[in-house]
Amino acid sequence: MKRYTRDEMAARVARDIPEGSYVNLGIGLPTLVANHLPKDREIILHTENGLLGMGPAPKPGEEDPDLINAGKQPVTELPGASFFHHADSFAMMRGGHLDFCVLGAFQVSASGDLANWHTGAPDSIPAVGGAMDLAIGAKNVYVMMEHTTKSGESKIVPKCTYPLTGVGCVSRIFTDLAVIDVTPRGLLVVDVVEGLALEELQRLSGVPLLR
Repeated sequence: MKRYTRDEMAARVARDIPEGSYVNLGIGLPTLVANHLPKDREIILHTENGLLGMGPAPKPGEEDPDLINAGKQPVTELPGASFFHHADSFAMMRGGHLDFCVLGAFQVSASGDLANWHTGAPDSIPAVGGAMDLAIGAKNVYVMMEHTTKSGESKIVPKCTYPLTGVGCVSRIFTDLAVIDVTPRGLLVVDVVEGLALEELQRLSGVPLLR
């Protein structure tokens, strides 16, 4: 079965971020979105460790150890970028000043609940970071994740079984198989990877899908 690569997923997310948006990219898969933003759009990237105007990843050998994102990955700064205190950065997140955030997830429920900071396993390391602040503070929450776990279980579920990050906060889900909107009527399929029938996508998903 064909699946979107991680870069293809990132490019698909980037396509749906409009001109003039202020955006936070979460740790993990979402960081790739910075490398695929359309060059003809002004999109301002925010990172919670205190940078507004973040650019794509630097070329090998051009990394600046003082320029990192929240995941401690090297980044670049664009002309006009600004730096500020960590507390000011969280005030931006909590104050509703971000148009979009893109987060990874362990699970998303049919009603848009998000679980992305802890699996509940006793040996796992909790990593809340700014996820809860972003999930509630951003005007639109996009989730970027694989459609299924390594064992083939759907990450889209009727109800999250992992500890929640936010309730009813997810607006759109991007996976390696499809793009799905969370709507009052249910989960609406927007796009499907080439060659995948809706019936097969439904079989791989943990909840009913609309088209």
